[in-house]
Amino acid sequence: MQIEQAQREMRTRFAGGLYGQAVSGVLWLGSAFLAQLQGPRPAILLLVLGGFLIFPLTEALVRLRGGAPLSRDNALKQLGMQVAFVLPLSMPLLLPVAQFKLSLFYPAMMILLGAHYVPFVFLYGMRLFAVLAALLVGAGVVIAMLLPQAAFAVGAWYTGAVLLVCAAVGGALSRREQRAAVTPAYGAGA
Repeated sequence: MQIEQAQREMRTRFAGGLYGQAVSGVLWLGSAFLAQLQGPRPAILLLVLGGFLIFPLTEALVRLRGGAPLSRDNALKQLGMQVAFVLPLSMPLLLPVAQFKLSLFYPAMMILLGAHYVPFVFLYGMRLFAVLAALLVGAGVVIAMLLPQAAFAVGAWYTGAVLLVCAAVGGALSRREQRAAVTPAYGAGA
C-alpha cells in the first residue's frame, strides 16, 4: 500500500480527525467548566484521567458510524499507536510545572498536546493538524508568558473550542474527499 493510500484510509476511517478532536474538545471544555465550579485540582484530574478514554471513545464512535477497520497492509496504524503514546509519556513534565505554578498547567498541557499533533500531519496527510499544533503551542506560550494572571481555565476554554472547530473542519474535509471519490467527474464515461 502506498503512503497516499494509507493516509486516505486513515482520513476516511477517522473522518479527518472528527471523532478524536470532538471527544478531546468536549473533555477540555468539561475540564474548563469543572475548573470554574470546583477549582483546579478536580479539573486537572478530569483532563488527565479522561484523556486515557479519548482513544477508546473515538474507536466506539468510529464503530457506531460503521467505519471499516484499517487494512492489514496499512503501516500507518503502527505509527498511529506510537503517536497515541507520545502525550501520556510526556505528561510527567506537567508535575514540576504545576508544582512551580499551578496556573501553568493548562498552557503546558496545550504545548504538549500541540506537539503531539505534529505527527498527525503525516499520519492523516492533512495540513490541518499543523494548523492545530500551531494554534495550541502558540496560545499555550502566549497564555503562559503574557497572561500569567488570567483566570486558570482560559487555556482549557480556548483548547476545547479550537479542538471542536478543527473537528468540524476535518470532518468536512473528509466528507468532501469521500464525495469526490464517489462522484464521477462531469462528463466521465460519456
